[in-house]
Amino acid sequence: MRGLLALLTATTCLATATVASATTIYPLDRATILSGSPFDMKVEFDGVVAEGDVTVTINGKPAKDVLGGEIAFIEKEADADASAIRFKGVTIAKAGSYEIVAKAGDETKTVTWDVYGTAETPKAKNVIFLVGDGLSVAHRTAARIMSHGMTEGKANGRLAMDDLDRMAFIGTSSTEAIATDSANTMSAYMTGHKTAVNAIGVYADRTKDSMDDPKVETMAEALRRQTNKAIGIVTTSELQDATPAAVASHTRKRGDKAEINQMMFDVKPDVILGGGSAYFLPQATPGSKRKDDKDFVKMYQDAGYTLATNKEELEKATGTNTGKILGLFHTGNMDSTLDREFLKKGTVGKFPNQPGLEEMTKVAIDQLSKNQDGFFLMVEGANIDKMSHPLDWDRAVMDTIEFDKAIRVAMDFAKSNPDTMIVVTGDHTHGVSIIGTVDDEKEGTDMREKVGTYADAGFPNYTDENGDGYPDKIDVSRRLFLAANNGPDHYETFRPKLDGPFVPAIQNEQKQYIANEQYKDVPGAVLVQGNIPRDGDTGVHAVDDVVLQSNGPGSEGFKGYMEQSDVYRVLADAFALGTKQAK
Repeated sequence: MRGLLALLTATTCLATATVASATTIYPLDRATILSGSPFDMKVEFDGVVAEGDVTVTINGKPAKDVLGGEIAFIEKEADADASAIRFKGVTIAKAGSYEIVAKAGDETKTVTWDVYGTAETPKAKNVIFLVGDGLSVAHRTAARIMSHGMTEGKANGRLAMDDLDRMAFIGTSSTEAIATDSANTMSAYMTGHKTAVNAIGVYADRTKDSMDDPKVETMAEALRRQTNKAIGIVTTSELQDATPAAVASHTRKRGDKAEINQMMFDVKPDVILGGGSAYFLPQATPGSKRKDDKDFVKMYQDAGYTLATNKEELEKATGTNTGKILGLFHTGNMDSTLDREFLKKGTVGKFPNQPGLEEMTKVAIDQLSKNQDGFFLMVEGANIDKMSHPLDWDRAVMDTIEFDKAIRVAMDFAKSNPDTMIVVTGDHTHGVSIIGTVDDEKEGTDMREKVGTYADAGFPNYTDENGDGYPDKIDVSRRLFLAANNGPDHYETFRPKLDGPFVPAIQNEQKQYIANEQYKDVPGAVLVQGNIPRDGDTGVHAVDDVVLQSNGPGSEGFKGYMEQSDVYRVLADAFALGTKQAK
């Protein structure tokens, strides 16, 4: 058998009795790759091939000459009974179009890559990237109306995001389906590569091992490799959840939360604020979800981080000399704004002093801005999505208002720091629309007849007497009526859920989800027939484009229709990540 190096430096191959096609090449066709950014290349064949019968060329040259890096031939891959070739941690330095041709016997697979460079000097010193998880147009509209009201068809006030200058529509589909989740969408933002549902920082290959898939560089890794900038992650979810994980992690399975926790520690963002302490605690500690004795709290403290576990400790942590803060405010996902600040429902009794997204964003910017080289901060309003799944629209909209307050914090910082780019977007959408209003003053007990559409809708009567930006109450007599175009069987009550987050469906003995009869006897409740498979207990994401808005230097790159992976290219250009910066 010929040596692997000889194979990959050959430009022709001999005919062979073993014929297989190179079915897949990673990165996939039309991939966009930052020049100098490390990535793994993989070629998967349909069947077992001889090592001596494979060639891989790039623009007609032997792949080894172009890529360098570690190379491996795998005669039989686990789970596939087929051969593969892997190049680990390779780079392409020169921008341009590249044609990759893999041959096995008489079969050939060809893909093209677009390798791009960036500006030689940074356009922006700081980037604040704010993601409303699941943020859809209806969330924005409802937040504006609930927060500011409307008179004679005109809004009585504006959201912070309404005043961002540049806009684009962003396509969110995954590599294997038009539908999508938070893992592959945020991964596309943070790597410039599209991937499969549930995948983060990798191309999803055919093997079952979730940790062996071809990796691509994340934003945090690129910043550590090329710059001295500080990095911050702020979220109301678990810090291991898909959106924050995508800033720094690599896995085919977003549920690999213990592994994600390790990968985040390896990168060590300077400010890390959110939930998910269960994966920081050794297995012997009550509440831990780890299966080992690693104590990540101690590991971070030993690395110079100040620990905060509630809003008071977070406020005190702002005086830390190191500028490094680890904020862990919940073992799981933090409570929604409505529960945390107003109703005191959910798990607020167990975690009574959780800071809000606005507070966490202020602290993060204050600390990160002490870095003279600038910073990258990702802020996620996670509960917009987590409350939209169970069709709990009032909670989702209240979290949209809180998310907008965090945007205002970023915009206020940018006013005095004009070298800051602000990006506001969703990672995907939900199938939700504002239909009209529900008016309790209408006669009768039939709640369906209290729904106002067209001229009968009128205007909601939310108020904000204390001027905090939130409606004084959500159970007003004439309120917004939001409805989903998908979901399980459930009871529509036409009312806010004041006793705690909505649980629309529960499992029966046949393991199918049926309408939760807890809401059956609510006066006027209507059974709504679901339209998703019966193994689904909540609403699902929509395929609709998301809206991206932006301000600041480099934001002119956001325009028209863009693929989600194109967003990274604009960010990379703003930071000049294609150029090594002085350290």
